[in-house]
Amino acid sequence: MGSIERISGPLVVANDMFGASMYDVVRVGTGKLIGEIIKLEGEKAIIQVYEDTSGLRPGEKVVSTGKPLSVELGPGILSQIFDGVQRPLTAIKAKSGTFIKRGSDVEAIDRKKKWEFHADKKIKRGSHVGEGSVLGYVDETGLIKHYIMVPAGVSGTVQSIKSGRFSVDDTVAAVKSGGRLVKISMVQTRPVRQGSRFKSKIAAEVPLITGQRVIDTLFPVAKGGTAGIPGPFGAGKTVSLHQLAKYSDASIVIYVGCGERGNEMTEVLTEFPELKDPKTGKPLMERTVLIANTSNMPVAAREASIYTGITIAEYFRDMGYDVALMADSTSRWAEAMREISTRLEEMPGEEGYPSYLPKRIADFYERAGRVETLGGSIGSVSVIGAVSPPGGDLSEPVSQGTLRVVKTFWSLDAALASSRHFPSINWLNSYSLYLGALKKWYDENIGERFEVDRASAMKLLQREAELKDIVQLVGEDALPDTGRVLLEVGRLIRENFLRQNAYDEVDAYTSLKKQDLMMNAMLHFGEKAQEAAGKGVGTDMIMALDVVKKIARMKELKEEAVEAEGKKIISETDSQFKKLVAEHGIEEEGVKS
Repeated sequence: MGSIERISGPLVVANDMFGASMYDVVRVGTGKLIGEIIKLEGEKAIIQVYEDTSGLRPGEKVVSTGKPLSVELGPGILSQIFDGVQRPLTAIKAKSGTFIKRGSDVEAIDRKKKWEFHADKKIKRGSHVGEGSVLGYVDETGLIKHYIMVPAGVSGTVQSIKSGRFSVDDTVAAVKSGGRLVKISMVQTRPVRQGSRFKSKIAAEVPLITGQRVIDTLFPVAKGGTAGIPGPFGAGKTVSLHQLAKYSDASIVIYVGCGERGNEMTEVLTEFPELKDPKTGKPLMERTVLIANTSNMPVAAREASIYTGITIAEYFRDMGYDVALMADSTSRWAEAMREISTRLEEMPGEEGYPSYLPKRIADFYERAGRVETLGGSIGSVSVIGAVSPPGGDLSEPVSQGTLRVVKTFWSLDAALASSRHFPSINWLNSYSLYLGALKKWYDENIGERFEVDRASAMKLLQREAELKDIVQLVGEDALPDTGRVLLEVGRLIRENFLRQNAYDEVDAYTSLKKQDLMMNAMLHFGEKAQEAAGKGVGTDMIMALDVVKKIARMKELKEEAVEAEGKKIISETDSQFKKLVAEHGIEEEGVKS
């Protein structure tokens, strides 16, 4: 126990903190505000407080709990909305009203609720279990089975296990481990700043399918992979993350609103509970955890919210689930670190950020991955972090630190957003380093044509950009018909493949199979158009063909109809070009003399 010596915003200096350790959670002042020790100088402890410190006075008591900042994990965390230090906002509202009162101490998981625990039939008295072994499950929601696992550091012989209705604190099994009897309940605690253990990391060779064509076809991310999505204000970062959260084929979604504006986070909190899972039709919240820490909430809790989210994600990964974590945005997280660092009077780095910023960013993204868990299953955590560079300047430290560690980069473009092109991912500035690792999966599950078409589309789009620069100088009329046709095909791909309508029931999500058929039809048309233009057919006549409208409307086709229609469009493309060439008196071998 110590006492407050000095207060500087969210930073409190306490003296007489003998026996305290780094990252211990403490209770500060008469209001018992939550804080964490981030620096020790002899008997003095520097504490970052996760609540508003106004009203605190020197001399008030500071009490250490002797434990690091941790989260409670067990049945009841899905569908919840937490703040940055895992306090359930709905429970706090019921207890203290609309505004969070300082010192509010509400348990993250409801201790009174009973859950039906189904013990694993293979595990009986005398069975040997190790760390991470699954003892049974609880049907937490209609979408997710919540597996109850042996905690880390426990392995041995089962002494008892039983099915039935229990609260999370009740004992469901007992294991004799290292000569002592360990009682296991359905809740466990994990420190947030330390990654959970696993057997081994596995190569990221399976794509995280998002249903967004520009991502899945051109710039995919793997399950267990990392992605950065930077963009200026209004470029569509939040909407893009909403789409990924709703349509990605991850089993669990963790959405962290870190330092975002209150109205944006309010939109998330009101919309998510109403969203339907497109695969099952059930509420999306049944497989989602929301963590809200808006820009007007205490800055120190913003720094903690990222770690709270990734720790919850690792917990579900250890059950064998594929988890997608959306962090919106890591720039606000970095700003919180900068403020704390400044109050600690640390030597500033570039633009005032702490010199250890790149390491913190790397440490966070390194907790992503596809792994073999301690229990022997395969699970993954994919991390997608939004970055909000001031003025869209990607040379600033947070963007550069993110670029160094992520393997997929989706660069949002304000010009595309202002022209109503969404997702506003600039295909010339974005990239994915997972293409080689995912090739085998695409070849086996979609077909070898998919990778070939993807490379052809990128080449065409790059060539289109070059021609557009030339057109700005000399005008489109100066281009030959082959060049003008290429511009038209590029526009066809941009407007009807890369652009999607997030509010259209059909166009909001596109399967990989449909993406493959759409891209193939567009590229096949492009090849025929180039051949015809090379033989003297005018661009206007080519783009007036009936098949052009059908290709443009492929995005409106429902999944069950797209294969038959795709084959029909390919056939019509061939026949219409053959007829067009014949009508203009052009032989297949070339122009008649």
